[in-house]
Amino acid sequence: MPPPMPAGAGEVADALRAAARLGPYFAITLDADGLGDAGRPPSDGAEPAEEADRAWRPLPERDPGRLARLTDLYAGRLGTRERRVAASILFQGLASRLWSPVVAAAARGVVPDLSGLHWRWAPGAPIALRLAEPRGHRAAGPAEAAGLVHDQVVTGQLEPLRETMLTFVGLADGLLWGNAASALAGSLNVGPRDAVRAALVRELLARPPLAGAGAFGPHGFVRRNCCLYYRVPPGGEMCGDCGLRRPPRRGGPPPR
Repeated sequence: MPPPMPAGAGEVADALRAAARLGPYFAITLDADGLGDAGRPPSDGAEPAEEADRAWRPLPERDPGRLARLTDLYAGRLGTRERRVAASILFQGLASRLWSPVVAAAARGVVPDLSGLHWRWAPGAPIALRLAEPRGHRAAGPAEAAGLVHDQVVTGQLEPLRETMLTFVGLADGLLWGNAASALAGSLNVGPRDAVRAALVRELLARPPLAGAGAFGPHGFVRRNCCLYYRVPPGGEMCGDCGLRRPPRRGGPPPR
């Protein structure tokens, strides 16, 4: 199979801007759009949780101490004392932010290169993403696009994020990749129905490590495990795609 064709900077930028029109979770800001100074910290008056990371940080995040502090601050925002719950939900949130714009752009035939990707988190807002240069490849059809997206999101971002998180918190692989699968399937719930995007999502869900993490049924995607959100106080709330019929009793074995 011939190597994928590089896409021009203008093609990548146009695909990312089109993706961003679907909503904030689909946005990757480009420095070319006039945000070359976006690394400046937020203005004074920021809430304490924002103190964890005032500047843009490279993704994947490889600093365990920084990610652990952010996870603990995230736990405080959620009102839980369980670091693994906060880490699980943070992982799912990052997965959602990575999948959404990349898959939407790929459905237009262009897969952005996430080298040089940076992120910033602030309470009450989607995780912000920024790219210095719009680079990428053209993709001919869902199969080729899925391979390119998998390389950029799973291999390039989620696997290193998993490795960093596992240095300070215990999370089962089934849970983490279930979170990633849930985030990917959930990206289809935003914007108009798009057969190309849906085909790409199904292609990605059939590839390891997402294969077997869940499946589409009559009422949408259902995962085979739980992200632990039910443990966020006051407790009992379950996500729409949760594979559990009811929350397990506290003190029982954690979902995998």
